[in-house]
Amino acid sequence: MILAAGLGTRMRPLTDERAKPALPVRGRPVVSLLLELLARQGIREVLINLHHLPESIRDAVEADHPQDLEIAWSSEEKPLGTGGGIRRAAEFLSESETCVVLAGDMLLDVDLIGLHARHRASGCDATLLLRRDPREETFGSVGVDARGRICRIGRRPLAHAAAEAERGLFTSIRFFNREVLRDWPANEVFEDLRDWLMPRAESGSVALGAQIVEASESVWEPVGTPEEYLDVNLCPPDLPRLGGPAAAWQGPIEVVGRSKDVVRARSVRLPADVELSRCVVWDGATVPAGASQRDGVFGARGFYATDPTARSKPGVETVEQSRGAA
Repeated sequence: MILAAGLGTRMRPLTDERAKPALPVRGRPVVSLLLELLARQGIREVLINLHHLPESIRDAVEADHPQDLEIAWSSEEKPLGTGGGIRRAAEFLSESETCVVLAGDMLLDVDLIGLHARHRASGCDATLLLRRDPREETFGSVGVDARGRICRIGRRPLAHAAAEAERGLFTSIRFFNREVLRDWPANEVFEDLRDWLMPRAESGSVALGAQIVEASESVWEPVGTPEEYLDVNLCPPDLPRLGGPAAAWQGPIEVVGRSKDVVRARSVRLPADVELSRCVVWDGATVPAGASQRDGVFGARGFYATDPTARSKPGVETVEQSRGAA
C-alpha cells in the first residue's frame, strides 16, 4: 500500500495544483518511481489511497506505471489518517501473509526483499524500517532495544519497554503480518503508530520490531516541502534499483540554463530572453517572455517560489501574489 491521501499542507502552494505523490521529480511522478521500485522487487499488487486532488494521482499513475503491476484504489471522502487508511485497506492487505505499507512522498531505494525476509525471521508481528541518518535530529527517531523491539517512538517511550540500545530515523516503511490487521481503535480517524500499534505493543498483543539499514545501503529523500522538492530535482540521488544515476530513471526533461540548474519538461518551450536559476518547469506550464526567476517551480497556474522570503522580479508574478490581487 502507498499512502497518498494526505493534504500535503507543508508542500503548499505546489499541492494546490497537484497532490504530493503526483509531483514530478526529474519528469516522473514520485508515486511512479515508488511503483517501479516495488515492481522491480517482485510486488505485483498495490493499493493507493486517495483524497486530495485524486485525479492528479490517477493521471500520473495511468501515464507512468509498470505494466505488470495490478493497481487498486481506496478513495477517502475525508482524510482518515494513516491508521484509518490502513484499516480501510485491511481486506486488500490481508490477501497475503505479509504486506508492506509506505508513504507516497519520498524518493526511496532499499532492499525490500531482504528486509521482508528479515521481518519474517524476526518473529515480530509488525516491523518498522529505520535508517541510520544524521537527519534524525530534524525528523525524529525511533528507539530499539537489544532484542530489536521498538521501545520509543519520537519523545514517547513505550510503557514497560526495555532499555534503548540503538535508534534510527523512521523511513515510513512498515511490514505487517496478516494477523496484526485487526483490533482497531474506535475512532474513524487515527494514526497507526500512536493510536494503534503503540497501545497494542504496550499491552503485549503485538510484537512491534524494527529493522535498521545503513545510509550507505539505502536511499531515503523526503519530498515533503517546496525546498525539499526543489533540492531533489536539482540534486537527484542515485537510485541503484532503478538504474543508478538520474539519467537512467528520469522522464522527458532537459536540464538547461547557464548553470545547468533548470529542470524543464521537454514539452515546454522557454523564450530566449528568460533568465531562470534553480527552477523546475512542469509539463503544462507557460513561461512568459522576459521572465526572471530563481528558486521555484513553474506550473500551469504560474510561478511558485520555493523560498518563502522570495519576491517576484519583473516579468512574472507568483501564484500567491496573483491570489492576493484577486
